[in-house]
Amino acid sequence: MAENSYQIPGKAKFAVIGHGSWATAIMKILLENRDEICWYIGRREVADEVRARGRNPRYLTDVRLDPSRIRVTEDINAAVAGAEVIVLCVPSAFVADVLATVSEPLASKFILSAVKGIIPGDYLTVAEYLNRNYALPFDNIGVVTGPCHSEEVALERLSYLTIVTKDPGNATALCGDFSTRYIHANPSTDIYGAEYAAVLKNIYAIGAGIAVGLGYGDNFLAGLISNAATEMNRFLMESYPADRDVTQSAYLGDLLVTCYSQFSRNRTFGSLIGKGYGIEMAMAGMKMVAEGYYGAKCIMQVNRRFGIRMPIADCVYRILYENAGPADEMAAMAACLK
Repeated sequence: MAENSYQIPGKAKFAVIGHGSWATAIMKILLENRDEICWYIGRREVADEVRARGRNPRYLTDVRLDPSRIRVTEDINAAVAGAEVIVLCVPSAFVADVLATVSEPLASKFILSAVKGIIPGDYLTVAEYLNRNYALPFDNIGVVTGPCHSEEVALERLSYLTIVTKDPGNATALCGDFSTRYIHANPSTDIYGAEYAAVLKNIYAIGAGIAVGLGYGDNFLAGLISNAATEMNRFLMESYPADRDVTQSAYLGDLLVTCYSQFSRNRTFGSLIGKGYGIEMAMAGMKMVAEGYYGAKCIMQVNRRFGIRMPIADCVYRILYENAGPADEMAAMAACLK
């Protein structure tokens, strides 16, 4: 344990920020282990329904939560003030705007990011953004990640999470809060790797979706994903070398489920593009945000510092942002796969 590292208080009070499907799933998980959780919900109609019936009327509508154990608030500063651990669970495109409404000091808080994306325009992960813009030490920042679609949490299907903090003791403690009979939570200290792997897997899932939409089969998809895993490892090790095993669920597992699952919004988004939908039309057809759309541009910008060879991520970027033809781009990229 590092000297002077931040220690999460025992039985710390939690607040969840956000009201989408993943925030709802996290509330379900945390309520398995805590008597009360504060939930900041920015939409009045959603807040009222949760208060009255313990149900999110917009996402995971079949999930029933105990309203007597949820302290719903529409005041984000009240949520922040009353908690030691803040679970940030909003799409990456909205993180900056949400945090801009917080006037309560964050210095004494521990922020656990459940955001699998990069802050658009800043080209920073959530942890990097918090550190740079709010002077929050990395000791006070964690990440929850892994192959764990919210829809399967709602169905209580066995799933895996990785809780990442700089201090291994904090990661282990938080694993207790996220472990249930259907959730296996494991600790890690690789904040950089976990965040960037989560960004990259969304980009690769869009690529997989484009391939499916174009009519490529399972054999090609297997080759694409195995090459994507190699590309992910190359990016992580060349940009930030560390003692990490990318075959673990937080890396390879999350990549696989995001590329293959029927619940993957990034794969669905890519599939629409492969079928001939324009970018705006494909986005309009999505109920939820496809994080990989923003991630593709951000990784392109980040990689300008490193110059790492990333043919799959580059292919997806050109399709999304340079109006490149999906069929031609996929065929050219396919010729480079091994």
